[in-house]
Amino acid sequence: MFLFVFAILIELDDFKDVVITLAISSQKGGVGKTTLGINLAHAYARTGRRTLLVDTDPQGSVGLSLTRQSRHLQGYYDYLENTAVKASEVVIATRIPTFALVASGQGSGYEFGMGRQSSTLSRTRAFLEEVETLGFDVCVFDTAAGFFGGTADILSVAASVLVPQQAEPLGVRSIPKMLEALGRMRAINPALQVLGVVLTMVKDDLAESVEAAAALRRLLPPEMVMKNEIGRDDLFIKASARGVPAGVMAEGGQVLSVFDQLCRELDRKMRTSV
Repeated sequence: MFLFVFAILIELDDFKDVVITLAISSQKGGVGKTTLGINLAHAYARTGRRTLLVDTDPQGSVGLSLTRQSRHLQGYYDYLENTAVKASEVVIATRIPTFALVASGQGSGYEFGMGRQSSTLSRTRAFLEEVETLGFDVCVFDTAAGFFGGTADILSVAASVLVPQQAEPLGVRSIPKMLEALGRMRAINPALQVLGVVLTMVKDDLAESVEAAAALRRLLPPEMVMKNEIGRDDLFIKASARGVPAGVMAEGGQVLSVFDQLCRELDRKMRTSV
């Protein structure tokens, strides 16, 4: 037990001067971005690091999953569009002292692609700078599907990106296009670290799901696919209905373990790049 705690303290010390900025992004919708973002942010918060989960998807999935009042709150898009809004004004505290979130907000025209990227990109940079001054150690962005618009802005300033990919045949076929798009983002932001692909919605009792996962691991270099996988679990639906991360549920022990392991795996990848 002592050795385990000592190892965690060493890992935290490695990151004490580094604000982790992590985008959860994918070209496809419905791959589990929000489920991954919520539960991964919760895992980071459980390490003692002050963690901010930012909902940048105009659909507002994070806010709807964690707080019923999200549709009426100022959020990320209000910050982008109004320079009078400060990041501190859109941060929502949770019952977990180290875990806070930012709802997507009202969205308006930017939701439909009518925002000016030059202005929103500068505001995105400003948002990250303010997040750092607020004392957050980790900032996780749940983004909209596709590597364009607001998601492109985030990938232009973020330090790292993690790509969820469902373990289904269609998901495997989309990988080449995804890699091409990420290559373009790396040209814009050379500092962007592509942490890799994390398999989601894995069903160990379904042959097609198991084969799709195996096919993706054959297609990509080993270092590009996370060792930890996210299974298809009804607990995520139950947790969303209650407005909490799945690990908070009484039966959430296994989910906690998976995301804690994924958190440590990501830390190791990011540490090697520092």
